[in-house]
Amino acid sequence: MSRPTILVTNDDGIDAAGIQALREAMESIGEVWVVAPRDEQSAVSNAISLRDPLRVEERGPRQMAVSGTPTDCVYIALNHLLDDPPDLCVSGINHGANLGDDVMYSGTVAGAIEATLCDVPSIAFSLAGYGERNFDSLAQHVQDLARAVLDRQMPRDTFVNVNFPPQVTAQTATKITKLGRRNYGRVVVEKRDPRRRAYFWLGGAELGFHDLPGSDCNTVADGLISITPVSLDLTHYRFMEEMREWADQRDGG
Repeated sequence: MSRPTILVTNDDGIDAAGIQALREAMESIGEVWVVAPRDEQSAVSNAISLRDPLRVEERGPRQMAVSGTPTDCVYIALNHLLDDPPDLCVSGINHGANLGDDVMYSGTVAGAIEATLCDVPSIAFSLAGYGERNFDSLAQHVQDLARAVLDRQMPRDTFVNVNFPPQVTAQTATKITKLGRRNYGRVVVEKRDPRRRAYFWLGGAELGFHDLPGSDCNTVADGLISITPVSLDLTHYRFMEEMREWADQRDGG
């Protein structure tokens, strides 16, 4: 029986420690292709390069650095570099958490989303915390979940978002969770360049998260591994029915 083909990408760049650990973990499971950004692309969300050419640099056997975003990497891998669709796409391991609202901004998650849009089962992995990180301690957990996804049917338009707490051992428990809500300092800092023209820095410090039992934020804060199935169908079906009532009332009035 042939080994599965696994596509590995990230947003921290092809030289990041997290993607090296993820590649090594996947090599025990299947044939690995690494197609990742040449440079860091954190928080670029699902941006795709339509107005600039992309450069692809071979870094080793089945290892390609792309001068673009994570979405670019997966797009070019699936539509040009690989002869056949991979059996699995894994993105990460991100240097920092991707919890709650982060999935809307994260380049790591965007890599998994692009593969999911192409009907490739996908997982996004992130490690919470800052400073020194031990990605090697995550290998068994990463492999176990990758094998589970390969062995089972994934719903269409669904990927898995995984967040590890800062400290992980082989005994760290996992929990199936929902997406939480993050709180950020929404700051715009205005500066002036030497010609007195204004420029701006966006963002601010993370201020915490909403206390939502069963959420990924709460789970990682409790020192557990959060596993969240995420659907790409953003339709609010219950509200859709309410809006139909609006239309009925308008037409009847």
